[in-house]
Amino acid sequence: MDPSKTASTEEPQLRHVEKDVLIPKIMREKAKERCAQHVDAFNLCCKDAGFFMVFKCQEQNAALKECLTQHYKDPAFFEECKQEYLQEKREYEQTGIPAKNRKQKLPTSM
Repeated sequence: MDPSKTASTEEPQLRHVEKDVLIPKIMREKAKERCAQHVDAFNLCCKDAGFFMVFKCQEQNAALKECLTQHYKDPAFFEECKQEYLQEKREYEQTGIPAKNRKQKLPTSM
């Protein structure tokens, strides 16, 4: 091991499940937030079209797919989500509390 590198500066080795499942999950959630106007337009179209949404909402679906795909293929976006995942992982290792439980509001005393 190179003594000039410390544990905090070394890039951690990601497991298959982290790289191919957990980080892409964060990417999907963030991409949906960033493409919110396309998501809303598609949802509205689907509600209005009902059973015929497959035919009537092709334009909105294509725009949504384009927006999401643009984010999924962006290496900088992957790196951003990877860093967010690694930060959550470090916090879990330090506290033992999963991120979803840490983000809940704590009850106030009476």
